Amino acid sequence: MNEPEYHDDLLKALDTLHKGGSILYPTDTIWGLGCDATNAKAVENIYRIKQRVESKSLIVLVSSFEQVIKYVDKVPEVAWDLLKCIENPVTVIYSNAKNLAPNVIAEDGTIGIRIVKEEFCEALIRKFGKPIVSTSANISGEASPVTFSHINKELINNVDYVVKYKQQVFQQSKPSTIIRLLETGEYIILRP
Repeated sequence: MNEPEYHDDLLKALDTLHKGGSILYPTDTIWGLGCDATNAKAVENIYRIKQRVESKSLIVLVSSFEQVIKYVDKVPEVAWDLLKCIENPVTVIYSNAKNLAPNVIAEDGTIGIRIVKEEFCEALIRKFGKPIVSTSANISGEASPVTFSHINKELINNVDYVVKYKQQVFQQSKPSTIIRLLETGEYIILRP
């Protein structure tokens, strides 16, 4: 079987995540800063690199719905229906997050989780076996970069590993749709 073109990147990114490091990587939406979402020190480092206050929560990426269940106390049934019928990347905000670094969970106990469908990102998370933080690859307050070439050099120099895969691909990307699930089973679209 042939190895995917991103094989070396995958191994290096996995090694960095296992060591508690930070990565700059392509997601299913825009380029992201990431780390092990269960490691509080690694998450703290992401806030430092991004120059973001910790009161602004982060989202995490998972590779499957089965992973969502490990990190949310109760997943409303409507979540499964929403995820099945929405084609574009969607981040769902769930109540009662668990098993994650405390500094990745919002003050109200919620967590934004997106199930990725992009090949590299999905393989990375699946092989890592845990959620990965994903926040836009920009210094807090700056515009989110639409391509790798738009990423602030200071940010690139401060991460432990920069994925090479897709750096040359011009992909006009946009952030995901954000939906807040209420414990009643109702939901609110926060960002279409």
